[in-house]
Amino acid sequence: MGIPLWIPKDWPVDEEVSSSTEASLALFKEPLTSASQPLNPPSNTSRNLTDLFAETSQTKITAQANTAKPLIASHAPDCSQLTWAELEAHVTACKLCELHKTRTQTVFGSGNQQARCMIIGEAPGAEEDRQGLPFVGKSGKLLTNMLASIQIARDDIYIANILKCRPPNNRDPKPEEAAACRGYLERQIALVQPKLILVVGRIAAHNLLQTNTPLGRLRGSVHTLPNSTVPVIVTYHPAYLLRQPAEKRRAWQDLQLARDFLASLSATS
Repeated sequence: MGIPLWIPKDWPVDEEVSSSTEASLALFKEPLTSASQPLNPPSNTSRNLTDLFAETSQTKITAQANTAKPLIASHAPDCSQLTWAELEAHVTACKLCELHKTRTQTVFGSGNQQARCMIIGEAPGAEEDRQGLPFVGKSGKLLTNMLASIQIARDDIYIANILKCRPPNNRDPKPEEAAACRGYLERQIALVQPKLILVVGRIAAHNLLQTNTPLGRLRGSVHTLPNSTVPVIVTYHPAYLLRQPAEKRRAWQDLQLARDFLASLSATS
């Protein structure tokens, strides 16, 4: 059957969209279900992204201020001086949590180590555990298609997860597991120095932004990585979109926001 196509057939497309964009969008068209209704394009994507960032930063700060304490503990390893090779070696040998007992291998990350955009997911699945690479199963194929719809090649980004080992039976990552891996992820971010992080999934968003605000409320805004200046945009995990196709329209809005934010950086650089 392949990977389900994800942009609705009657999604309104801007008449000024380039022919290459139209061609890529056509790859993902699918009929709406009878219970679905077409949505209007997101209104904020045509706005000045600098203004949007200024407005949403205050929303982010308020949401985090309402959180009693970070969801991540502070006992993550200090990886702040490691090179890429040293960091990967540390991850490969890691036994900081119980997941090392059940993994086939660690899943470090992959992609362009000087990428402008970094994607951070939750944890490896069965296929990722087998191959040692992130997002290589059905979710990975959908992610590749999603990126193509905004003219971003997968080879141009860097992809990592908050966990480097697969949780048994694909269960949700535990806070202590994310804490054990946090130093690895922080160093990956520091080495890549991305201009934007796209976070996919509720658990990844909660851990990275150190908040318990629902994902639906985190969407549609440009946040800032805690203790950093790196902008963060949140969207649904591809695995969730495969289970809940109706949410693909909202994911498309998030992708447009990410695309326009990156374009605004190029325009001002």
